[in-house]
Amino acid sequence: MCVTCGCGEGEVKIDGVAGHAHEHGHDHSHAQGDLHSHAPGVGQTRMVQIEQDVLAKNNAYAQANRDKLAERGVFALNLVSSPGSGKTTLLCKTIDLLGSTSVAVIEGDQQTSQDADRICATGAPAIQINTGKGCHLDAHMVGHALQQLPLADGALLMIENVGNLVCPAAFDLGEAHKVVILSVTEGEDKPIKYPDMFRAASLMLLNKVDLLPHLTYDVDAAIAFARRVNPAIRVIQVSATSGQGMDEWLTYLRAGMARTAAARQQTVAVLKARVAALEAQLQQAKA
Repeated sequence: MCVTCGCGEGEVKIDGVAGHAHEHGHDHSHAQGDLHSHAPGVGQTRMVQIEQDVLAKNNAYAQANRDKLAERGVFALNLVSSPGSGKTTLLCKTIDLLGSTSVAVIEGDQQTSQDADRICATGAPAIQINTGKGCHLDAHMVGHALQQLPLADGALLMIENVGNLVCPAAFDLGEAHKVVILSVTEGEDKPIKYPDMFRAASLMLLNKVDLLPHLTYDVDAAIAFARRVNPAIRVIQVSATSGQGMDEWLTYLRAGMARTAAARQQTVAVLKARVAALEAQLQQAKA
């Protein structure tokens, strides 16, 4: 866990932000439920308090991000997975199909800008966050990235988190949903080995299904394990290579974008009605 691994040591780098200093430390375990991590000289009660303080601060940043995104009518997803699950390839294919003007991306990696470079090559705007030794993005980092990202009203924001099935589960970034990506080159039992992540996700993309003829992978078992942890989780089987499942994935994205845009329009209508009512009251007071 982060409390003992040194997570957060080293400088966080965000495209377009000079000398960004990560505001909070990571002297916490990120575990949900019972805590099993220990740090020398730190008692269990203090560990719990530290974790609660850090997550509370993160949640405040996340709500600020969520409010800003709602004002713009932006549908935001937090993509989480193990390293090598195919997130970036799937993102590039998604952008090609949706159109680069509809999508913006925040890329999270410990080092390099390779994934952001791949996204930018599609024509979509992308901001790279390098977390250094940090094992996840947090809402404070994402808030800074949003200030630099050219994000159109009504767009889709895809946040590709650092490859890790543990710590990102606990950190709200201000997204509408977490989407967990599990590739068929991984074990079917990942959902029960890393239950917090699959419990936190609304959707599981079972990726690289074009490889199934060459593997002894039990799709039904993987889905059953995911639903044992999270009975409500939706599952879409996809392949960026063959195109299988991409229509269903795009339908999910377009529906989310439409709901977000409709919610924004409703909020604007309510505000306009309120302004009109106040103006009417003012005119009556002057009469």
